[in-house]
Amino acid sequence: MVNTQNVNPLKSQSLASNPAQRVREDNTTQRTEITDNLDQLLDIFPAAICTKLKEHPEKESMIEIVMDLGRFPETRFPDRAEYLSQTPISREDLQYTIERVGIFSGDNRAGIERTLHRISAMRNRQGEIVGLTCRVGRAILGTIGTIRDLVETGKSILLLGRPGVGKTTALREIARVLADELDKRVVIIDTSNEIAGDGDIPHPAIGRARRMQVARPELQHQVMIEAVENHMPEVIVIDEIGTELEALAARTIAERGVQLVGTAHGNQIENLIKNPTLSDLVGGIQAVTLGDDEARRRGSQKTVLERKAPPTFEIAVEMLERQSWVVHPDVAETVDLLLRGQNPKPQVRTVSDEGEVTISASPPTRPLPPTLPLTSRTATPAQPRGWRASGRMQPLPNQAQTRAALNSDFEKMLDRSWHQRETFNDEMRVPGPNGEEWPVYVYPYGIGRTQLNQVIELLNLPIVLTKDMNSADAILALRSQIKNHSKLRSIAKARQLPIHAVKSGTMPQLTRTLRRLAGMEDPNEPETPDLRLFTQNGSDDEIEALEEARLAVEQIVIPKRQPVELLPRSPKVRKMQHELVEHYRLQSDSFGEEPNRRLRIYPA
Repeated sequence: MVNTQNVNPLKSQSLASNPAQRVREDNTTQRTEITDNLDQLLDIFPAAICTKLKEHPEKESMIEIVMDLGRFPETRFPDRAEYLSQTPISREDLQYTIERVGIFSGDNRAGIERTLHRISAMRNRQGEIVGLTCRVGRAILGTIGTIRDLVETGKSILLLGRPGVGKTTALREIARVLADELDKRVVIIDTSNEIAGDGDIPHPAIGRARRMQVARPELQHQVMIEAVENHMPEVIVIDEIGTELEALAARTIAERGVQLVGTAHGNQIENLIKNPTLSDLVGGIQAVTLGDDEARRRGSQKTVLERKAPPTFEIAVEMLERQSWVVHPDVAETVDLLLRGQNPKPQVRTVSDEGEVTISASPPTRPLPPTLPLTSRTATPAQPRGWRASGRMQPLPNQAQTRAALNSDFEKMLDRSWHQRETFNDEMRVPGPNGEEWPVYVYPYGIGRTQLNQVIELLNLPIVLTKDMNSADAILALRSQIKNHSKLRSIAKARQLPIHAVKSGTMPQLTRTLRRLAGMEDPNEPETPDLRLFTQNGSDDEIEALEEARLAVEQIVIPKRQPVELLPRSPKVRKMQHELVEHYRLQSDSFGEEPNRRLRIYPA
């Protein structure tokens, strides 16, 4: 079924009336394009380059100008690139340009005040600028006619697409339409001053929308929360959501009833599903173990991937080309279908040369990503190949290289969901990745089995607790029990069983010891605790609070040595956060009055 609707060009009086701007009517697509102060961008270049650019017959369609030390200056167009001269760029040329732009921020971006142009720097190992990418900024009105009906629904919208496809341009136009034509309170979180331009006065292309600047890129998530708490917005506009803290802040904002409009790098939703940093934007992915009957009914393996929570963004738009967008009106349904190995059925919206939007319900063929599990594919249990199964020693294939490719927790989860480990018993063992035999039989002494079973089950460790010391591979005991129990030491010595001692029966210490027993501890890899070990009932609220604390510690406090304040939480949840911070051997304090009392984490 194909629907057709007319797109009316949206024209802003504030933009068109500015004599310093170039306005161009594109009759083929019925859009108004404003190239903001192109001469002001060209004036920052050395005289020889500036003259060539101003005399270029196609300067109105330029995308960016590139200056690299020791190379020829280059200008790029949508379909090609060409050199501006045969004289290599010198340090003096770079310095000339640097002195005529704004200050480069923490993300190595600068701008020209009250314009949309962006200047990005490339630095050497000493921090000196050796290259510049100067992108021409344009405000294009009428670009969102393709999805205007979705913008008016009030649902959160996520724009996906490769760099340069026009995500920021569409974001800027959405903010203007929501603020000027739908009379909503819009706040833009402008981390790199790319949406509303450089300087303290925002560019008129955003209309009545307000702009909050970010001092440092790593503080974007805090500014997002501050915008909601202090300025009562109805819509929050965010460009380039790229970290887990920003994804978590976006979920917090969406749960407070604020409409979100944001962008993320990735061509399709499948890219977000496979990205552990941003998967929460589409609901997050978790491994679920099915019962025998349910697995048989589905015709799948027992461990499958399912969506963990409702998506932060209800609508997703894949910007394949400037005139062709794929729209997923229900992200939850799309993610569920992909995880089950089925093809989603999004809308394909294209704009014709006459300016008409065509909505097609028949999507193009999109192959499923190879890393997503297919429900029609059943896992083949790994056959034991060790000497216990065959009665003689056999060489084992090198599985370390295979597992080395799984360089993230998410990829390891995908791998575990495909290959079910067979049930261990006393008569059969399977080889581990380094040739060791799994499972490892452990005889616990003086330590509660409930705690041990919880750690083994949550971390999926190949360890079996045994009450028979004759069949044990190792003894696990409290250090105080070993000192006062000479008989235990003598029995272990007679049976040649190693004794692994722990100072106390806390979850972190038991986790480290059991992982070491199973040969799964990597001394070169920083230890990331399993958050479920610190929760009481494992609720989403507890997991979210602990995840926020973990990301703050690992991404800001430890590497940048800066204190971080977390979001307000209940006393019970704050206690869990304190325990997690102690795991990293850091200090934390609670401050503020209820219900806004929150944690502050300090560097070591």
